[in-house]
Amino acid sequence: MAEWFSNLEFLPQLYWLVAIIGSLIFSVVMVMAFAGGEADDIDGDIEAGFQFISFKNLVGFFTIFGWSGIACIDAGLSSALTIIISVICGLLMMVIMAALFYFISKLSDSGTLNYKNALDAIGEVYLPIGADRSKMGKVNVSVQGTMRELDALTDSLTPLKTGTIIKVVDVTSNGILIVDQTRKPIEPSKLHTEELSEGKDRFIEN
Repeated sequence: MAEWFSNLEFLPQLYWLVAIIGSLIFSVVMVMAFAGGEADDIDGDIEAGFQFISFKNLVGFFTIFGWSGIACIDAGLSSALTIIISVICGLLMMVIMAALFYFISKLSDSGTLNYKNALDAIGEVYLPIGADRSKMGKVNVSVQGTMRELDALTDSLTPLKTGTIIKVVDVTSNGILIVDQTRKPIEPSKLHTEELSEGKDRFIEN
């Protein structure tokens, strides 16, 4: 192996080194990324969360740069053309990886609870809440289409007991709901609706 490598010219040696080292690091980065680990991102082009220049993307660039360069050399292309093609392939890999992680982050964000969506929601006290923010309790409210049990405080001068109907009036920066006592929304009963409809029909007949 060492003899084979030493017999190579400088450019093939460079491409093989970049390809092998890049592939090893790329494998580790991908395992960490999809297993919940983190790799520090380098500052670069960022627009709406789209990161073109990052550690992961640079690793992808050098990995594809190396292997595409080896393929070009094996195909008998000139050194200049090999470098141009390998750079283009590396840049394309960076774009693909940036787009991949961008859409993965969007999918992750879509399932993340945004506490601001709880504003004006009507719910019920689950664990008693102390008066004037003296004791944190819990409330059951529907947020983003799902019933959730969330921490809550109140500015009310009287404590809110379990079962009290509340309305979310504010949300703190750390995601604690500020609630106040309210009444459960009154929905017109089916019987009442039918009576109104019948009365309207009688009025038309007369």
